[in-house]
Amino acid sequence: MKVVLALGSNLGDRFETLQGALDSLFDAPGLDFVAVSPVYETDPVGGPEQGPYLNAVVIAQTTLDPWTLLERAQGEEDAFGRVRTERWGARTLDVDLIMVGDVVSDDPRLTLPHPRAHERAFVLVPWLRVDPDAVLSGRRVADLLTGLDQDYVRLRTDLTLQRPI
Repeated sequence: MKVVLALGSNLGDRFETLQGALDSLFDAPGLDFVAVSPVYETDPVGGPEQGPYLNAVVIAQTTLDPWTLLERAQGEEDAFGRVRTERWGARTLDVDLIMVGDVVSDDPRLTLPHPRAHERAFVLVPWLRVDPDAVLSGRRVADLLTGLDQDYVRLRTDLTLQRPI
């Protein structure tokens, strides 16, 4: 199954955190790396006042079920010191499951596809860059971006995530 993951960080060494998370996500079996987007710097959306994020999107293939993927993503967040005290607050690492194959879930702990991905340029811009034919819930990601504010999503040509080791 194809899986799309969104990575974000706005505390500490943001770039090192993204690279470290990318490397460790693929340390265990069941998740195979396909591609990673360029890195983008973005202003925070919603939540309390906080510093800018670095964001990227990762495409992978998996044999894991969505719940196992969620556990792995949350384990990575914990390993990188994420503290969940404030909704949409600053974080060392955020790993969101955007889609896992054609799985649809309305469970409050795991909603798939991600319930707000279609309105988040900080997810859609990098995703489109790494997968120009991307589709989310039957709609082309390129079409979903139409009308969304993309000015706050800035390409960082000085930062390049490396394929996981």
